[in-house]
Amino acid sequence: MANVVWHKHFRILLDLTRDDLDHPEFPGLWDLIYATDRFYGRRGVPVSERDLQCGGVCRDMGVEAPMHLRMRGGRREAVHERREDEERHTAPMSDEHKAYQERILRAAHEGGFGGGSEVRTRVGRTWIQTDTLVEGADGRRIGWEVQLSTIDERGLRGVRARAGKAAKNGITPAWHTDRAAYAQRNDTHWTRSDRLPAHLIARNGDLRIVSGFRALDFWHCDTSALYPCPNGIRRCGKAHATAKPRDVFFDDMVRQTAAGTIVPIQFRAGKTVHRYWVTSTDRDRLDDLNSDDPPATRTREHPRVRSQPQPPHLPAEPRTVRRTGPDRRGRPSGSPSPSYRAAAAACRAGRRDCTPKP
Repeated sequence: MANVVWHKHFRILLDLTRDDLDHPEFPGLWDLIYATDRFYGRRGVPVSERDLQCGGVCRDMGVEAPMHLRMRGGRREAVHERREDEERHTAPMSDEHKAYQERILRAAHEGGFGGGSEVRTRVGRTWIQTDTLVEGADGRRIGWEVQLSTIDERGLRGVRARAGKAAKNGITPAWHTDRAAYAQRNDTHWTRSDRLPAHLIARNGDLRIVSGFRALDFWHCDTSALYPCPNGIRRCGKAHATAKPRDVFFDDMVRQTAAGTIVPIQFRAGKTVHRYWVTSTDRDRLDDLNSDDPPATRTREHPRVRSQPQPPHLPAEPRTVRRTGPDRRGRPSGSPSPSYRAAAAACRAGRRDCTPKP
């Protein structure tokens, strides 16, 4: 069972714990939806073909879980059609997950920032459920999502949608895991720590992030460079940046992302776009480097050659017709006549008046 239901036709989330389903603008909404669902049931319409789906854990994981409504003991209930969807709600949060939530909030508070766990942010007619939300400086909101359990491919497909929805509504998504396979994905900005028990995660120790943070090495592509040219040529003479893995303390990551000194970027390496966390200084230098790249110059296969202007006292050469072979007098085809060549030579030497006559 779940307390939040997604209505596919109306495209709104319904909170069954509230009398107005959290939509006071629609009076009588529960009566309408409940009567409709009961009518579908009497007509034998399958639950999967109705308008209701789970709007809680299943929707957050990108799973479409059909539901139907019922009243039991005067209480409204939404029931899953499939048992596996119901079991997804009954799985308890692990101790490691709780330890990460507590550590994120503790590190944020030590840096002077607020936050909370399992925060629901209203967005229009729907919500955004955030595992741990940190309220940073200058209105920054960092949404930490801790993913430690193994999820199927359907759940992983929902990561990009959840991260995109959060980013569109002013929340910077920050996904953390202890699984190497998840940290290598490029659907959002992942960080990874080693797999540790809950008591080591919770204590004030050196918890490191071993994947997801990068230091950018800026270099000039000449003969003394240590890296190969990313453009695939020997040496292009331009400036480039190389992302080098660096470890960072987890608590520093929480505080500096809230302060804005560590920021997310998209870094292109060949045809692949990676999503890393870097310092704001490296981000600014990378923006300057990308803005300095000139656009590709357009070259002509056959450039136009302009004819040189003739002096005003020199008559232009007559247009000749190209023929194959010599003419009647044995001269090469297309060449000026001897009388013209003599007159042109006299004009150059100044021995003849070449001003055009009216």
